[in-house]
Amino acid sequence: MIPPLIIIPVVLILLILSLSFVTVPQGSIGVVTVFGKYRRIMGPGLNMKIPLIETIYKRISFQNRSVELEFQAITIDQANVYFKAMLLYSVLNQDEKTIMNVAYKFIDERNFMSALIRTIEGSIRGFVAIKKQAEVLGLRKDITEHVKDQIDKILEEWGYHLQDLQLNDITFDEAIMLSMSRVVASNNLKAAAENEGQALLITKTKSAEADGNATRIAATAEKEAAQLRGQGVALFRQEVAKGMSEAAKEMEQANLDTSVILFSMWTEAIKNFAEYGKGNVIFLDGSSDGMQRTMKEMMAMSSLMDGKRVPAPGKQ
Repeated sequence: MIPPLIIIPVVLILLILSLSFVTVPQGSIGVVTVFGKYRRIMGPGLNMKIPLIETIYKRISFQNRSVELEFQAITIDQANVYFKAMLLYSVLNQDEKTIMNVAYKFIDERNFMSALIRTIEGSIRGFVAIKKQAEVLGLRKDITEHVKDQIDKILEEWGYHLQDLQLNDITFDEAIMLSMSRVVASNNLKAAAENEGQALLITKTKSAEADGNATRIAATAEKEAAQLRGQGVALFRQEVAKGMSEAAKEMEQANLDTSVILFSMWTEAIKNFAEYGKGNVIFLDGSSDGMQRTMKEMMAMSSLMDGKRVPAPGKQ
C-alpha cells in the first residue's frame, strides 16, 4: 500500500501540470492577465501558463463577423428613408496593441456592437440629410463609400477593420412609394406613346413614299405608253400616206382616175366597220348623194395633199 505522504504530492504535481497547459482554438488569440493586469497573448494551439497566477481573460476571434442593421433616416425634403444593411467586420491584425484595444476598449461585446451600429447609423443619416428623396436610390454606392471612409478610421482605433457594408434594401413611406410608382408608370406610358407615335410616323412616311413611287412609276409608264402610241399612229399615218402616194403614182402612169383609190378605201372602211364593230351601231349615209358628197370631200383632201407634196429632187 502506497503511503499517503507520497500520494498527496503526486496528486498536487498532476494538478499543477494540468493547470499549466491551455488550448486556444484556431482563428483566435488568448489574452493572458496576472491578477487582473494584462501580461501577454497566446497564439492558437497548446500553450503553457503559470497555474493559479496567469489566467485567460478573453479569447478574441480573428474570423469575420457580420451583423444586420435596420434604421431610418430623413432627407433634406423631409422624406423618411428606411435602410436594411449588412455589416461585415473583423479584427484588424494580430499585433499586441491591436489585441489590447479589442480586449479593453469596451467592457463587453454588447457595448461594442451598440457603439458600432450607432456610429454607422449616424454616418448614413448625416449623408442622407443633405440629399433629396429622389436622389437617395441612385446614391447606394456613394453612401457605402462615404460610410466606409468614416467608419474605417474609428474602427482602427478600436482594433477592428470594416470588410464590407451592403445596403440591401432602401424604402420610403407608403405614400411616397405609391407616388413613385405612379411616376414610373406615367413615364412608361409616355415612352410607349412616343414609341407608338414614332412607329406610326415611320409607317405613314413609308406608305406615302410607296404611294408616291407608285404614282411616279405609273405616270412614267403612261408617258412612255403615250409616246409609243403616238409614234405608232405617226408611223401608221406615214405608211398610209406612202401607200396612197405610190398607188396614186401607179394610177397616173396607167392613165386611171385616182378617185378609184378613195372609193376603194371607203369600201374597205365600211367592211372593217362591219367586221370589227362587235355589235356597235354605226350610222352611215348609204344614199347616192351621200356617197357623192363623201367622194368629193375625199377628192378635195387628196387635191390638198397633192398641192402640199414636195417635188422629188431633179423634178421642178
